[in-house]
Amino acid sequence: MTVSPRAPSKTYQAFLFDMDGTLITSTAAAERVWTRWAQRHGLDVATFVPTVHGVRAADTIRRQNLSGIDLAAEVAWVERGEIEDVDGVVPIAGAIDFVRRLPPERWAVVTSATVPLARARLAAAGVTPPAVMITAEQVERGKPDPAGYLLAAKTLGFAAVDCLVFEDAEAGIKAGEAAGADVVVITAAQTHRLDTPHPELADYADARLEVTADGQLVFAV
Repeated sequence: MTVSPRAPSKTYQAFLFDMDGTLITSTAAAERVWTRWAQRHGLDVATFVPTVHGVRAADTIRRQNLSGIDLAAEVAWVERGEIEDVDGVVPIAGAIDFVRRLPPERWAVVTSATVPLARARLAAAGVTPPAVMITAEQVERGKPDPAGYLLAAKTLGFAAVDCLVFEDAEAGIKAGEAAGADVVVITAAQTHRLDTPHPELADYADARLEVTADGQLVFAV
């Protein structure tokens, strides 16, 4: 279902997709693992868990200012748990067909997950990874910094301002904005609606896409 605000058709050179909550639904799996991690460290689960979405595990853990921890070991613990727990990880409605219609050189995934986690979740959801996938290891600063989206656009051979970013989380939306790209917000997996000026889609069923003869992408919601 398409929701307001609406936007006219516009032509883009490439599409840049966040992964979790945008191409696939992994919220429940992620929250199970992060709940266990929070309990291990005596954190308030209800307050902490909503903050984990859309950002790198290392950044999430670092923000807790826990004394005496081995950051790399804690990140590895979380990553291992998330790779092992893919129960309920499924594609957002219409996402698989949507990306299959895109020329392979015209889209990328930009995720706060690591390569092993991204591949495990995409496999669980039945989404074939794109040729270009920017992950947590490839940028010095994670979302909301725009580095990931800028790198993805550059790798595809385009300027970020000529790309469309698909996001669901506040940190990712800010990253897309900071990169200078247009942003569309996917709401299917959101646990609470974000107040943004960007067009929204519940899923990909009603997204209007045309691929021109020279590979440009015409999109509207």
